[in-house]
Amino acid sequence: MDNLDRMYRHLVRVVRSRFPQHLVQPFSVADLNQTILPYRLHRRELGLETNDDYEITLTELVAGSRDYLIVDEVMRDKLGASLAEVNPDPAAFKQFATSMVALSPSALRSLEIGLDEGAAATITGPRASGAASMRTPPPTPPAPAAPAPPVAAKPPARASQSASVAAPAKPKAASPAANAASVPTPTAATKTSGGVRVVVPQLGERCRSCSEQLPVGRPITFCPHCGENVTTQHCPACGSELELGWKFCPSCGRPTSAK
Repeated sequence: MDNLDRMYRHLVRVVRSRFPQHLVQPFSVADLNQTILPYRLHRRELGLETNDDYEITLTELVAGSRDYLIVDEVMRDKLGASLAEVNPDPAAFKQFATSMVALSPSALRSLEIGLDEGAAATITGPRASGAASMRTPPPTPPAPAAPAPPVAAKPPARASQSASVAAPAKPKAASPAANAASVPTPTAATKTSGGVRVVVPQLGERCRSCSEQLPVGRPITFCPHCGENVTTQHCPACGSELELGWKFCPSCGRPTSAK
């Protein structure tokens, strides 16, 4: 077991005991260096005598060596090239402080440290998509479930011969106000040659005041049932008299019909 193996094994132990969320969630290189596995707190367990040894080993780890971590391809290539130099820069990993890495599920399983199948499946699922998408292909969608067999409808219960048949309910008579709201109102008023405003009701048009049906096809000014002037209407807000067809009251500016 060399320095890299020892660092990885100790990292997994620390994550399991203190940062269990990172078994399934990615973390930044800066968090790994400063919070999860700082040299000053883990020097003895890592067995590394100097900070340079620690930084070189950490650079190997975040460069994806031995596939212990899932890492970004750009970071893998640049750090790998740096480690191949005669005198590698121990702090090369610091330029990727904000890059995200994640524990490799396959490496965890091979280590046999007790990661259950549920956690391993979660790592490769949507919760670890931020890191797993760096190198692993998207999971194959499950096959659609077979449709459930149709359920036979139960036959209707046989009515008792002695049961009485309920009489159909009589429809309630609509009030005049309801009739007025459900039928069209007279068309817009026109003026005769003598200057008198009249309307020519169509079939089904009723008086807005008494709800009685107006004579069809005949020019009228007043309702023959109640005497109301059918060529005008009143503003619902201020009560001003309006001509049919006006959409807004010229006195208060309110719409002529409620919405």
